[in-house]
Amino acid sequence: MVSPQALSEADRRTVAEWAADCAERVLPLFEAEAPDDDRPRDAIARARAFSRGELRAADEIRRRFVAGRAAAAATSPAGVAAARAAAQASGVAHMGAHALGAAAYAAKAAGLAAPASAGAVDDEVRWQLARMTAETRRALRRLPLLGEDPAGPLGAGLLASGVLATVIRQIQADVAGS
Repeated sequence: MVSPQALSEADRRTVAEWAADCAERVLPLFEAEAPDDDRPRDAIARARAFSRGELRAADEIRRRFVAGRAAAAATSPAGVAAARAAAQASGVAHMGAHALGAAAYAAKAAGLAAPASAGAVDDEVRWQLARMTAETRRALRRLPLLGEDPAGPLGAGLLASGVLATVIRQIQADVAGS
């Protein structure tokens, strides 16, 4: 049985572009710390290529963990979160729910990079929501709410707590209301 978090391939291609936008916006936080490590940038480029239909989902499923390993090269929590945003974006080829993970990690990275700005996370979420196309909103609306489906990225794992969960809930509430 296919998880409701997977989305159809067409929907995954739609949300991959938005996830790449979210991750790319905070990529400089990682690259400032690990300028010679191109794994997150490559993951974002691959997410974009997948969204355009240039890469097959099966091939990308095998590569989805590469960018996540780059987080170890970061020296700050913001850099780690930025690398994880790229990894989540690359994971969209496997499961559409990773798009929300990319957005959540990107917002977390933005917040960690600006600790004196109480609104940094909310500002990032507003930017992310403004970047969504109508098609992206429709596709994301098909995902179960965070915590409703126990398996996959929106289950009880890392995305289900702290700022990541808060961001995902904000995005899902906005998408549901549109």
